[in-house]
This record gives sequence, structure tokens and C-alpha cells, in this order.
Amino acid sequence: MRLLGSGPATLGNDHHLADPEFEKEAWLSMVMLEWGSCGQVATAIPDERSDAEPPCLGYVFYAPPRAVPRAHRFPTAPVSADAVLLTSMGIERGQAPDDLPHSLIAGVVDELVRRGVRALEAFGRTVEVADLQDPGLIDPEVRPVLEVVGDCSVDHCVIDADFLTDMGFVVVAPHRYFPRLRLELDKGFGWKAEVEAALERLLENAQLQQPVGAATTASSTASSSASSSSA
Repeated sequence: MRLLGSGPATLGNDHHLADPEFEKEAWLSMVMLEWGSCGQVATAIPDERSDAEPPCLGYVFYAPPRAVPRAHRFPTAPVSADAVLLTSMGIERGQAPDDLPHSLIAGVVDELVRRGVRALEAFGRTVEVADLQDPGLIDPEVRPVLEVVGDCSVDHCVIDADFLTDMGFVVVAPHRYFPRLRLELDKGFGWKAEVEAALERLLENAQLQQPVGAATTASSTASSSASSSSA
């Protein structure tokens, strides 16, 4: 699975745990308990002839900045106080529909608008991050970011800035490697129609659910999200 963002497992406390999956589960449970839904997971439409669990096609996670303390290590931090931070996004290449990334962001926008959130922000990566593969060229300013992502390469664990701009985000804090981008959710950019269309396309190939944490359970399908956005 290709990661497009710096995930919750790498943005928790200041120490890597021996079990990254446990760390991720603990982070999800904490955020869902204290703040509410913090992600969308797209799974294949279940095969009624099989008891097997449908495979995950993609996911996206987001949280208030206070729940992502390591985000402060990015040179373009901090995230705006009125925004929610898009922390990670992953797509199962070869199995997911081509427009799944767009549909996942649409699902996030749909939910956050209904929750009254003003903006969505994310740290992006530019094409120049390829320079960071040479230790001799690494600027001390970005070393903390490399420590954040740990064993995951930057081009897999930080969201592509070009993808974010294609989705309507604008750069609010420029940087050679890691700009911070923002998508306003309260200015009526015509997102309603786009969100409805994206969710309808997603429903044709997958179902959208909220992740299930260890301490709480919440789920919804793409059809219910589309119904809410059209209400």
C-alpha cells in the first residue's frame, strides 16, 4: 500500500513503540474518544457469496492539530488553530479506482463541513524531496521531519503537494520541500456538488467506513454520506 501522508503511527508521542500497529490503534482510539471520527476507510463492496472480509482499497486520516504533536517538527508548522490536519492517506494501487483519492478527500470534506470545521490543512512534499536521499544535502531544518517519518521514506509518507493543489488546496506557508497547504471549507467553493458526485462514484466501486478503534466503534457507508450531503 502506498502511503501519501505522514501517518498517525509516526505522529504520536516522541518515542517509537515496538509495535507500530498498536501505536496506531492507540492513537485512533484516543482521537475518536476525545474528538470523534478521524478517518475514512474505503473497502471493496462485499461479495455476498464469500465470508471473507472485503479488502481495504484506501484510507485517509485527519485530526485536530493538538492530537498530532509531531507535526510541529515540520518547518512550515504550526497548523492554523481553526483547521483540522490531514495526517495520512493510502491507496492500494492496482485495486482501487483511479479517482479514489479524490473520493476520499470528498468524504473528509463532507464530514468536516457538517461538523462546522472551517479549514483542512496538510503538509505537502514537492518534487525536490528527491534531494533528501543524499545525506550530504540534507538541510538541518528538515532533519526533524526525517526523524518523524522514521523508516518510511518521505516520498511515501508525506502527501504530494501537487495532488493537494489539484484538490483545491492553496499554499499558505511556502517551503522548498514541505509547504503547508490549506483548503477553506466555509466559503462555498462549489464543493457540495463535487462531493456528491465523488461519493456517488465511490459507491459504484467501494463502500466508505469510519475506522474502528479499540475503545470505540463508528461506521458509515458512502451512501449515508451522500444522503447527508444532499439533505
